[in-house]
Amino acid sequence: MDLGTGLFTCQRRPDDDRSHEAIYDELLELGGAIDDAGLASAWASEHHFTDDGYLSGTMPALGALAAATDDVTIGTCIALAPLYDAVRLAEDAATVDLLSNGRLAVGCSIGYRDAEFENFGVPKEERVARTEETVDLLRGAWSEGPVGVDAEFHDIDPGTTVTPKPAGGPPIFLGGAARPAVRRAARVGDGWCAPSSLSLAGVRKRVEDIRRVRDEEGLDGEFQVYVLAHGFVGDSREDAWESMRDGYFYLQRRYAEWYEGEAIDELPEERRSELRDDAVFGTPDDVVAELERYGEALGDDVHVILRTYYPGIGTDAMVDCVERLGADVAPRL
Repeated sequence: MDLGTGLFTCQRRPDDDRSHEAIYDELLELGGAIDDAGLASAWASEHHFTDDGYLSGTMPALGALAAATDDVTIGTCIALAPLYDAVRLAEDAATVDLLSNGRLAVGCSIGYRDAEFENFGVPKEERVARTEETVDLLRGAWSEGPVGVDAEFHDIDPGTTVTPKPAGGPPIFLGGAARPAVRRAARVGDGWCAPSSLSLAGVRKRVEDIRRVRDEEGLDGEFQVYVLAHGFVGDSREDAWESMRDGYFYLQRRYAEWYEGEAIDELPEERRSELRDDAVFGTPDDVVAELERYGEALGDDVHVILRTYYPGIGTDAMVDCVERLGADVAPRL
């Protein structure tokens, strides 16, 4: 099992008086700590037009992380594929991959927020087709010779050669929980990322479906399963929970607002209880025991992305958590 962390969102909570510059400094400090801790990966997330400054420029952020780290895989979890000019994304991602000596992974999804589609001028009903075309164009752009894709949504001559070209090209994985999204990942991706909202049983069911689809369609090659979970490491379960709770609830409240399309002052008590039950937190022994369940259910090659970045909980607390993951959790998995 590989263990990574993130997801860098760079949100500034209303009770956080730091500048955005300071929050981006925090991203780089944590990226260096993840690399020093020997964890497998560090990830940036993406949203747009939010009042708390949610990270929008994933490739610039990952370019900075490439310079601040030496060994860790860096990637998007998740890039909102329909909102991009796919050729520019291919160029930017290739640049980051070269800067990091081949350490980039590109996770994509179809997106869901109306405001993002409206303000980028992208019809929401085209999001699936645009995502699939983006994957085709990324692969074509990174391959030797011309792009070779007769694109519907991007005005590029199939005979055009896109540069720079990364060696081999970064792996591309897709996110999503619905059956069509999972099967799309099985058919066109190099991997699939399970959202944190899925139970372990739900993840296992979808992984079985992915394997069945790939077997039936004769799809060969490596296919990586990523699993997102929220968590934290502390001196005790209560200590870990106290450290992550406020940032975790803030993050989940914002996601709930975007899904539901209306402001939410506070998450209901029942939802907060569910979120606590879903999280992987506690001492290193507690976290190892929980994460071992993923390996038992999904196999040793699963890549768990344990989200330990929470807005406003303090850089030192997150660095300490990362160091414990590297010293006391990852080696035991």
